[in-house]
Amino acid sequence: MPDATLNAKGQTTIPKEIRERLGLEAGDKLTFTTLSDGTVVMRAKTGRLLDLAGSLTRPGQPTVSLDEMKPFRS
Repeated sequence: MPDATLNAKGQTTIPKEIRERLGLEAGDKLTFTTLSDGTVVMRAKTGRLLDLAGSLTRPGQPTVSLDEMKPFRS
């Protein structure tokens, strides 16, 4: 795994290999979680509205097209 260095401002650069593997782009948000054993987990918060399409369907539930949802998207 590649290493990174923390600078005097508390900033670091995520290595290109990691950015590519996670599909990170400029402006993407990251979240950090500290586990009880001291491990820090970084997750990319790259979810987008369209990623959720179809995730709430249930048998017998009427469907709503993406075009019908457009007025509610930001």
